[in-house]
Amino acid sequence: MTRITFLGTGTSFGVPQVGCHCRVCNSSDPRDRRLRCSALVQQDGCNILVDCSPDFREQMLRCGFDGSLDAVLITHEHYDHVGGIDDLRPFSYVHDLPLYADPYSCRHLRERLPYCLVENKYPGVPQLQLHEIVGGGSVDVGGVRITAIPVMHGKLPILGYRIGDVGYITDMTSIPDGGRALLKGIRLLVVNGLRHEPHPTHQTVEQAVAFSRSLSPNLPTYIIHLSHHVGLHSVEDALLPAGIHLAYDGLVIDV
Repeated sequence: MTRITFLGTGTSFGVPQVGCHCRVCNSSDPRDRRLRCSALVQQDGCNILVDCSPDFREQMLRCGFDGSLDAVLITHEHYDHVGGIDDLRPFSYVHDLPLYADPYSCRHLRERLPYCLVENKYPGVPQLQLHEIVGGGSVDVGGVRITAIPVMHGKLPILGYRIGDVGYITDMTSIPDGGRALLKGIRLLVVNGLRHEPHPTHQTVEQAVAFSRSLSPNLPTYIIHLSHHVGLHSVEDALLPAGIHLAYDGLVIDV
């Protein structure tokens, strides 16, 4: 069994957005309160974090997770996906924690976090091992097979991941045929849908639905990286086709 816990399902602004008083940002429904995107995937005793957002510490406190992490998968180097890396310290005391990212992201992380990613580290900093992985590449973590999926974030090549039979893709606008092939046979898709209006670097909700259906007509799918422009969860989720849902912070799915 694979369990995925949605730690954050919001866009880079988060929801509510600071200074906004729309009905979503003023909603009392906890499903409309979205931290920046991240997820915990657990399989066969292995705990894998996908992205490490600026809200990582709060996310760990919210979900009550007090276990160990076996790996962190980075989709790309934008701050809303890596801003919590310093808070990995509690998870790297016993052993160095491996982080996987594409070469472009690795280079930027070394520039931004040199104190974490040098050979001779200052005492107390996260003990991290940064590993490069490219689209189509695979690695085994605790017996769990992880494959990097090449996708495009506007004009920027980034990574999604296949973790066992779960596909996790965020910030995508398009995917090459080779990336689609790597998702064949998944039993759950997590994919981004920023809003209903077109955006140059993100899918719309409607494009997320179409992408899911293009992989398989009955593929269970949860949409993430949602902005306040999507609308109220209670309204929008009910309008989606069968088997497709808006994810929300704290949601736990077993596959």
